[in-house]
Amino acid sequence: MISIKEKISNRLEEIKKISRGEEIVVSFSGGLDSTVVSALALQALGEERVEAITVSFGEYSYSKGLKNIQDISKNLDLKLRIVQGKEEQEKVLKKGPACNKCTRIAKLGRVKREAKGRLVLTGSNQSDTWGRKGLKLYDGFYAPLLKMTKEEIKGIANYFNLKILRIGESNFREGCKLKHLLKPLANSYYHGHTVAEANEILLNILEQEKYKAHLANVKIIGPLNKNIGLINVFPLPKEKLKIRIIKELERLKNLEKIKFLDQPIKLIIKANKGQFDNQHSRYWLEKGRLQPDFSVPIKVDWLLTTNKNLATFQVIDYQIME
Repeated sequence: MISIKEKISNRLEEIKKISRGEEIVVSFSGGLDSTVVSALALQALGEERVEAITVSFGEYSYSKGLKNIQDISKNLDLKLRIVQGKEEQEKVLKKGPACNKCTRIAKLGRVKREAKGRLVLTGSNQSDTWGRKGLKLYDGFYAPLLKMTKEEIKGIANYFNLKILRIGESNFREGCKLKHLLKPLANSYYHGHTVAEANEILLNILEQEKYKAHLANVKIIGPLNKNIGLINVFPLPKEKLKIRIIKELERLKNLEKIKFLDQPIKLIIKANKGQFDNQHSRYWLEKGRLQPDFSVPIKVDWLLTTNKNLATFQVIDYQIME
């Protein structure tokens, strides 16, 4: 079995070889993966040849994110530049949830433009879609951790004594609030602001209560004219904390219905024809995209949409399963 020192040594040599010792850019989110990539790049090339670029999505980024990013870059002596990407993200998600497209265009696409020809290092690994299906070196992007698991990456972080604070909905993943909007971002205030505020409120309460949740988010579903909030917290908190969370969320005027999930549910999903007719796509959406972010088992009832403006899918309702 390869030791952690050997794994690190292999990554350092590969970074030197692929970068040819030239200046590179790290797409930096402040999460575990991009922090480890930054530390490796600094070790391999030196701080004068490494710049971190962070795309901020305004209210759709978790409030702790910016401070964590600044703290980590300072501790690593990492050059940091922050650019704005909120408007581009809203355009991408206007016709339905599209995380991969958003990452490709609003995040990595923006970083690549800012890199101006320099190689861009990403934290893609076996825990994400690009890591499982993508290439290590492609179109100006390089993923040093591509073949590594999350546990291996944590091992490197521990070796370097990197302190990764929780930013978003789960440990070691910074997350994105708009990921939890499971319908088109047709109205930036009604849909976008609601999902942003709901998830911020949830995490703030859990922090105040010192409740260590492995998973915590509020999914926003429903027709375009109605926001339904599905609260996911695992492990499930006691009744007193559940009641407090619900009461706080009820203050959001654009959140018409709230349900704390504690039983399996069925999601009613409308999909455009391309996704509806693709069994593999539907399976991945259910098992790979949705289930990992729900605190209870889910099943999906698929419907073909008649809305020509829907480019992906929309969760229009849910049912409790006994």
